[in-house]
Amino acid sequence: MAYYRQLGEVPGTRHTVFRDPHGKLRYEELMGEEGFSSDSSLLYHAGVPSAIVDSQVWELPDLSTTPNHPLKPRHLKLHSLFPDPGEAGETGGAAAVDAVQGRRLVLGNADVRISYVVAGATSPYYRNAVGDECVYVQEGSGVVETVFGVLPYRTGDYVIVPRATTHRWVPRAGEPPSRLYAIEASSHIAPPKRYLSRYGQLLEHAPYCERDLYGPDEPFLVEGTDVEVLVKHRGNGPSGLVGTRMTYATHPFDVVGWDGCLYPYTFNIEDFMPITGKVHQPPPVHQVFEGWNFVICNFCPRKVDYHPDSVPVPYYHSNVDSDEVMFYVGGDYEARKGSGINIGSISLHPGGYAHGPQPSAIEASLGAEYFDETAVMVDTFKPLELGEAGLAAEDPAYAWTWAGRGPDAANGDGGPAVYSNS
Repeated sequence: MAYYRQLGEVPGTRHTVFRDPHGKLRYEELMGEEGFSSDSSLLYHAGVPSAIVDSQVWELPDLSTTPNHPLKPRHLKLHSLFPDPGEAGETGGAAAVDAVQGRRLVLGNADVRISYVVAGATSPYYRNAVGDECVYVQEGSGVVETVFGVLPYRTGDYVIVPRATTHRWVPRAGEPPSRLYAIEASSHIAPPKRYLSRYGQLLEHAPYCERDLYGPDEPFLVEGTDVEVLVKHRGNGPSGLVGTRMTYATHPFDVVGWDGCLYPYTFNIEDFMPITGKVHQPPPVHQVFEGWNFVICNFCPRKVDYHPDSVPVPYYHSNVDSDEVMFYVGGDYEARKGSGINIGSISLHPGGYAHGPQPSAIEASLGAEYFDETAVMVDTFKPLELGEAGLAAEDPAYAWTWAGRGPDAANGDGGPAVYSNS
């Protein structure tokens, strides 16, 4: 995100001697993208940022995937993956799960992995060296402590964490655990290029602007020695990812100041300004971020089409080049009425399959002036496979809801069934 910020103490000239009040040299670290050729920031540490005293294997959670074959649309009930958090302050269950080690893989491919977690515990220090993370906060509040400073988060926030940023998640004590939808890239995540000027400013036609982005507002200094950081990085594991536990001689959060255009930030979905039209608008008007071979969109409460004969719900469409993943997080999603989908559901509509609203939803939408719905969509340009959590959370009836009946017993899918489209 090419939007300059400066926090704390930095020298007047980069790459020059910078000492603390006692004369001790501070250590400059350049954190930059694309081999010194893209956005970067300079961080000034009290300790040596590369000084490690131990390195051990971190066994990652199950990241295996299963192809969506035979091809069909899927409905995944994410709220079934974790026990009901219960009342705030309860012990056990989600209160003992953290936002890093507790993630369960729902869907993934080589470009992006989508996980879900209900976390009430403080996470270990963590660094994703594979790509940027965009974590949508379905519910909850707390802070993300980072090497750049502290980021408060709340319900509806996207938390953007650049690749290799050391951080940890701290849910707010005494409140229900945080429901987090983690989108992990193998690339960087940024606003769409069409929203940006040639110098990186968000343009007037963009549905949000720089004042909607919240970064850290002061350095976060922590003292300590022999601090363990969990690092997810590229390797030869079955998923192409492996983990390492690195122990640092001094605390990573020893940055007295930094400046640049690369840093973590939050953007709340309520600050997105929907673009509407006389007839139904295509999904790109809802785009909020993009990565390599995938995009992130959000569907927000909005006035809908004002042509007298408009059909407000989407027309049927074939995903010729992409798989479409919709995470339903608020309101009442008009196009899916009668499908069993509810808050906390994911729908996966794969490439090669034409999809659209439930039949009865089309007629019911005619004359509507406003949709009260909130959803986060990820479109990928390589096929998505199901992670262990996707398999565990599936509603097997969903694929047949457009037809109103399912396969017979000869097809080995549980015998004849009839489903309502109302």
